[in-house]
Parts: sequence; C-alpha cells; structure tokens
Amino acid sequence: MSRAGRIARRTVLFGSAAIVGGVAFGIWKVRTPYPNPLEDGLDVGHAALSPWVKITGDEIVLITPHTDLGQGAYQMQAALIAEELDLDPGQYRTEPGEPAPAYYNTAAGADVAPFRSSDTRLRAEATRSVLASFTKLLGMMVTGGSSSVPDSFDKLRLAGATARETLKRAAAEETGLPVSELRTASGAVVLPDGTALPYTELAATAATLDVVEEVTLRDPSQWRLIGQPMQRLDIVAKSTGTQVYGIDIAPEGVVHAAIRLNPRRGGAMERFDATAAREMPGVIEVMEVTGGIAVVADNTWRAFRAADAVEIDWGPAPYPAEMEAHWQRVADSFTDDFLDSEWRHDGDADAALDGADVIEAEYRAPYVAHQPLEPLSAVVLVTDGGVDIWVAHQFQSYVAEKVAGITGHAAEDVRYHQQYAGGSFGHRLEWDNVGLAVEIANRMRGTPVKLTYRREEDFAQDYPRQIGMARGRGSVRNGQVETYDLQVATVSALRSQFSRLGQSVPGPDMQIAAGAWDQPFAVPNFRMRAYAVPELAPVSSWRSVGASSQGFFASAFLDELIFEAGADPLAERLRLCDYDLARGVLEAVGEMSDWGSDPGEGRGRGISYVESFGVPVAEVVDVTATPVGIRIDKVFVAVDVGTVVDPVNFENQVQGGVVWGLGHAMNCEITYSDGMAQQRNYHAHAGMRLYQCPSIEVRNVGRATSVRGVGEPPVPPAAPALAGAIFAATGQRLREMPFDKFVTFV
Repeated sequence: MSRAGRIARRTVLFGSAAIVGGVAFGIWKVRTPYPNPLEDGLDVGHAALSPWVKITGDEIVLITPHTDLGQGAYQMQAALIAEELDLDPGQYRTEPGEPAPAYYNTAAGADVAPFRSSDTRLRAEATRSVLASFTKLLGMMVTGGSSSVPDSFDKLRLAGATARETLKRAAAEETGLPVSELRTASGAVVLPDGTALPYTELAATAATLDVVEEVTLRDPSQWRLIGQPMQRLDIVAKSTGTQVYGIDIAPEGVVHAAIRLNPRRGGAMERFDATAAREMPGVIEVMEVTGGIAVVADNTWRAFRAADAVEIDWGPAPYPAEMEAHWQRVADSFTDDFLDSEWRHDGDADAALDGADVIEAEYRAPYVAHQPLEPLSAVVLVTDGGVDIWVAHQFQSYVAEKVAGITGHAAEDVRYHQQYAGGSFGHRLEWDNVGLAVEIANRMRGTPVKLTYRREEDFAQDYPRQIGMARGRGSVRNGQVETYDLQVATVSALRSQFSRLGQSVPGPDMQIAAGAWDQPFAVPNFRMRAYAVPELAPVSSWRSVGASSQGFFASAFLDELIFEAGADPLAERLRLCDYDLARGVLEAVGEMSDWGSDPGEGRGRGISYVESFGVPVAEVVDVTATPVGIRIDKVFVAVDVGTVVDPVNFENQVQGGVVWGLGHAMNCEITYSDGMAQQRNYHAHAGMRLYQCPSIEVRNVGRATSVRGVGEPPVPPAAPALAGAIFAATGQRLREMPFDKFVTFV
C-alpha cells in the first residue's frame, strides 16, 4: 500500500472516529433507543409495540420507514415483521413511517467504510461499526445505497418478535396461563385448547405492559414468508392504474404551481416580465422564487402555459458552456494537484511497466439523467399552526428539518406524508422540488399548493450522473495479466450533494473510485488512483453512483489486457480472483451461459464482474451482429446477496438493473450547449426499448452470510459485458458511452 493510500484511509477512519468520539454523550446515545414515535397521540387501548408495529381494536398496522421507489420496499419490510409476528398476507396494512430518529438507517453508514467487502479485519469491522453508529447519532432516516434490506433484515424481524412475545404475555395476563403454553399463528395467540385470541383483542392489555425485549429470532428452517414468492401489496393497484403516487395527491382547495428556472443550472435570473401571464385565464399569482419564477393557477395545464408566457432573461451558467470544455477539464485533472487518493497499490506498477510492452486505453462516461417516469412534484400546506407536506422523498429526516427552518415552525409541527414514488434512481435525494413548493406555499398560507414539474423542466433541472474519464496502462507476460494501472478522473457526486446541504466532505471520496479499486483480482502489480475533478455542472447520486462508470472503466480495461495476453476472459478472472464469493458468481455465470461453447457465426459473448455495495455480480451478454446492427440476445446474471427475502422481487430487481445498465450504455447522455442540457425528454434520452430487451436469466448463489440489497449492484457490470460481447462479434472496441455513437442497436 502506498503512503497516499494509507493517509487517505486514515483520514476517513480517524475523521469518523473523531466525529463520534468527540461527542461527550456519544456512547450513551448510541446505546440508548430513540423514543417510539407511534406513542404520540396514541388512543387509549391501542398498542404501539415498537416503532414498527401498532395494533388497535380493529387492525394491525406495520410501519415501513424506507421509501418505496418501485423496488418493493413496503412489501419487503412488512414481510420481515410478519414473519416473526405470525401474520398472514391480508391481516395487516402498511403505513409509511413519518420522519423520526427511531427510523435511522445503520446500513447507510456502514456501507461507506473504505474497505473491500471481503476485508473482515478488526480495523475494517470497527470502522463499519463507528459509521453505523454515526447514522444513529444523527437519527438519519434515508433510503439509498441498496441499504433497505440490510438495514431492515434483523431490525424488523426483531420488531416482529418483540411484538409477538409481548402479545403472548398479554394473553397470559388475560387467561392466567403461563406464556410457555401459548403459541401464535395467523394473527392470534393460540391457547392450549386451540382457542385463538386475535391480536386486535389483546391490544388494550398489551398497551399496559412493558415490551418484551429479550427474544429469540426463528431459525430459517421455520420461515414461512422469507424466501418464498410473495404477492406484492401494490401490484393490483399498479396494474390497474389506481395506485396513488405523489404526483396524484390533490387535497381539497389545492392550487397548482409550475416553475421556470434558469436552464443553465445554478445561473441567475436577470429580469422577468409576467404581464402577459398574469392576464391569462386561471392564473392566481406569478412570483419570483429561488432560481426563477413560479406561476400559480387553478389547474396544472394553465400554470404550465402561463409559465411559458413569462418573458425572462437568464444569466450565464456557472460552469463551461460547451461540452468539449467539460471533457477538457476532466482530462486536465490527471495531475497530482487533483489526486484524491491512491486507493490501492499492490506490487510496483512503475517498475513492471518500465521496459514492458505497455498496453494503453482511455475510456469515457458521460453525464446521464435520472429520468424517472414520475416527474418531480410536491404538495405543501403552510398554516400558522404548522406544515403538511405530501411528497415521495428518500431523505425524510432532512426534509422535515429543512421545512421547519424555512417556515419558522417547530420541527414537531411539520407533518410529513410519505408517498409512493414512480421511480427515483437517486433523483429524490435532492431537495429542490420540496424547497420550491415550500417557498411558494409559505407565501400562500392557508392554501395547499401542488408543484408539478414538466418533463422538460425535470430533465433541465436534474443533477445528472457525474462525467468521468479513465486512463489505463498495463502489461501482460506469459499469457497472464501482470500489471494493471488505472487512473480515474471524475466529479465527486458526494461533494456536490453535500455542498447543497451547506456541508463539506472531509477526506477522500470512495465513490470516485468505487467499482475499480475494490475488485477482487490479485494482479501482481495493481494500482488504482482517483482524481477529483473540480465541479462542473452540479451532479448527484445516480443508480449505483460511482460504480456505474468506474465499473465500466475497470472491467473493460481488464478485458483488453486479458485479450492481449491471449487468455480466456472467464478463466483469467478466475485465476486472479482472491475472494470466494466473487469466485462463486463467476463460476455460476459461466455455467449458466455455457461459457466456452461456440456462440456461432456473427455472434459474440462478453463477461464482466463488478462488485458494488458489497454485492458480487457477474454478467454475461450474448449479442448478434446483424446486417442492420447489434441485437442483444440474452443476458445471464449471477449474484450473491445471501438470503433473498422474495425471490420474485429479487429477480425483478436484478433484471431491472440490467436493463437500466444496458440502456444507458446504449444511447443515453446529457450534453451541454450554451450552458443548457440538450436532452430534455425520452426521445433524446431513450434507454432500452421493450422490443430491444433480451431474455435475462438470474441466479442468487446464496453463499454470503450477510444479507445485501440488490437495487443497484446489477447495473455496473452491464456496460462492460455488452462492450465485450460487441468486440467478440465485430472486433470493434467500445471505450466511450453511449455506444450508439459507434454502433447501431436493433
């Protein structure tokens, strides 16, 4: 390990320790549970047995704190509680958790530790523990980083188990029977004679008891729900078009707002003239807001039309106006002045390359938009007594805090109503739509205001995935990869996001090296350096964050070195692999795809492995080079997330990640001209179309002892596997996304 790498890791490690250790009551706070938010205003006879379980005389309500972005979070969280509480589907309803410190996300902290997931040394485990404790100290209620399953798996099963044992004790109080003679089944405590006492009838007694805290979780052999296909709670509503999303919310008396912000993101508004807009039918108000103007009208369409009628002079962008200047800024950042960290240096890359036949390649990944099907929206009602906000957001605790600050209300007077989201991919971690809606509603107190973004405004005001470039140098010897030296230069999405929160990020940013430094390949001379490009256009987290681009760089360059060595892409990866779980998915995907067989004339097969968020993923893509372009025929995916909560939803998530990764590699990019994003709707930023979608075969190897999330990890391997397949079919190397700059897809 180089000195730069050691300093970088210590910066993260001791910086985190200092944050927690510097708080006088830190250890006490970490060990002390937060108050149960369900106890506030609880009716007499109702039982709040934990922050996740509420039982009344009529119903059982399971609280689901992670935002459902389409990934099935509500279903998964409810199933984990129901498994231990002995509830059958249909015996409960779910309710999103309102912002409260009790719903802190420990996995979101632990997963940013700067260690390979295979590293279980004391230092690595201690750092993960400290970072997890930090999220508890902050009471950080957040959804992201594929953390919902790992955060919930033990926590919510324990919530179900404590509720179960408390209800058994309540039944013992009512019947005089010992707890040891009671069991639970189908939402009831069952007596020795078979009499079933429904939980709802025991709620009043349970409410008078202390919650049982010492419980034993069931052995996996006793699971009824976990590991079995489940009927999604929302599937009927979504299939029939009756599911209510955030954009559908319309309280009585609501007025509708539309915005126009500077299309040069972050630029100023120099002047505006709303004379014509104010005279249009249905217009209630035109006002200046942060970054532009807002029109309030009696319906959305009229608000949109009136916003278009406002004459506005926009100021310049605070970043280079033309795209070529963005790329030049990235290219100029490969210097010591911008070195963020040398994350890994095994062997001696410089010595190995000296005198060797050096293989060099350069790769590019563009800005790409989040493009969820549901555009951004928010409904806000501000009164003198408090604030109600209806929105789908991934960082609930931050939203509630910020709204209170803007309106001058106490935090406890902000009532947050979490909504279903029609996709996010990181988009709903940002604050702008909420902040603007609050800004408008605060001037119209007593009237609920619904802000809806037009699709074009949603694209124009997006914080896209970061732009990035990589330069690889390597060598081979005796049919094997000998030296792997990769440099990556990219903008830090983490620093960009935190700057909008008014905070800085100390130490190096692991995300600008994710998907590259932490891969399990023991090349004798392996060096990975990450360079932080000074911010250009503001960027944000995008599904799989840094690994989405660095995974392409790292895997594609390894492919090129393996080819130059004359080795087999799978066999050489297996030879280099130093992590059992990675070996397992590589072997599995080889078996699934019948790797080594002849794909046939005009066909090609590519393989990649990228680990992200602690999840090993290997993918094989089969393509055919037809006379009119490349056809993607089939994809094989092997993953290891340990225990799968719902195999059907797991398969859906993996397939969705593959389609997302392939589609954006094929044809998606955001470019800037005159400081403005040029792609503002799906015709220009399409992704994969249904007729292009291949068959996708999925397998969970299931050797991991920890439980992991799978919303993001299938994304990064898709692009390099596709690039490898196209090379195998055509002999053409693709080193820059999107690939449709160089090939046609059919």
